[in-house]
Amino acid sequence: MQTPEAVAAMQRLYGLGWGLRRIAEELGCSRNTVKHYVHQGGWVPYRSPQRPRKLAHLEPWLATSFRQHRGNADVVRQELQRVHGMTVSLRTVERAVQPWRQELDAEARATVRFETAPGRQLQIDFGTTTVSIGVERVTIHLFVATLGFSRRAFVRVFDHERQSAWLDGLEGAFQYFGGLPEEVLLDNARALVEHHDPTTRIVVFNPRLLAFARYWGFQPRACAPYRARTKGKDERGVGYVKHNAIAGRTWASWAALEAHLSEWSRAVADVRIHGTTGEPPLERFQRAEAMALRPLNGRPPFHWTRELTRRVHTDSCVEVDTNHYSVPWRLIGETVTVRVRDDRMGIFHAGTEVAWHLVAAGRRQRRLEPAHLVGIVGAPGGGRPPTIPVPAVPVPAPALLRPLADYEVAAGGGW
Repeated sequence: MQTPEAVAAMQRLYGLGWGLRRIAEELGCSRNTVKHYVHQGGWVPYRSPQRPRKLAHLEPWLATSFRQHRGNADVVRQELQRVHGMTVSLRTVERAVQPWRQELDAEARATVRFETAPGRQLQIDFGTTTVSIGVERVTIHLFVATLGFSRRAFVRVFDHERQSAWLDGLEGAFQYFGGLPEEVLLDNARALVEHHDPTTRIVVFNPRLLAFARYWGFQPRACAPYRARTKGKDERGVGYVKHNAIAGRTWASWAALEAHLSEWSRAVADVRIHGTTGEPPLERFQRAEAMALRPLNGRPPFHWTRELTRRVHTDSCVEVDTNHYSVPWRLIGETVTVRVRDDRMGIFHAGTEVAWHLVAAGRRQRRLEPAHLVGIVGAPGGGRPPTIPVPAVPVPAPALLRPLADYEVAAGGGW
């Protein structure tokens, strides 16, 4: 196919009286090509033949089905065969739904930025990374709580993301900011949200979280499923902590890491110029948000007794959150009640406390009390119950059956 410029040259030379063969030789093309464009009267863009599309009459149904199945073209193809009895290739369906795929992708990325009033919202989230502590590589979990108005953040490090870490992190944030927000926007973590329907947006919060919220007086809110950007202030805050506070550093101990995060929050995060607000978070907090938070009024930390039922294993332990805690070995096979409050765990049998332990901070750890294993073969202490010493009692000599004189006669007389 010739360019518009080449066709214009053909027309111009033909108008000057050049023959078709001479024009073809001059422009380096065939005589028939020159003849075609001369008779056509100019350049016309190529039009591919319009073939009828096989699914053209099903466009409304395809659009509805494509949205219903969240952009999965293969499921649409299966439904097409089941509902309409049409067997087509996956590529055919993908071409047919392409306009709606672009629309669906744009809808998923679209975000409306909103600003919250001072003291209204606190966003919380966890971020996981690996750091060097001493000579070991350790996985840490960073709890980050960000105030929606001032963007001031509270950071605390944990070695797990269980429910106790979420609640301890929140209480630490309340103490750090010196007040309470109206609502807390959180992720759909299993420790906090039992069910969140993405269509109806009905949320079932964990009972312990609801009790915690009632105690402190805030409203929990769960972000939309699969839409973590709905708490984007905190999502960006987690990334900021990872790439600035952590940033490949090493620490000699866990305490050194905690001290570093505390110092970094005061010296770096609080006083930087925030990219969105254009102000240091601490100045914005002190100017408008500190007074908007509801006072704590000296309220003590929230205490919750977690009660579990466990059967004692053959190793004389009960399992709680992947960790094992010992009880007296005579309770093997028995059912006991485990009550966890703060960092202390009590184990009860028939209403009597038979053991207690400090709650293990990590996972798959064993807390063993040697006294619980005394009497088990191979256990510390010799494998048998200790021997209780019995004081010696003098035993009287038996009485002689005959007088000594008779023994002297039998022996042959005295000396």
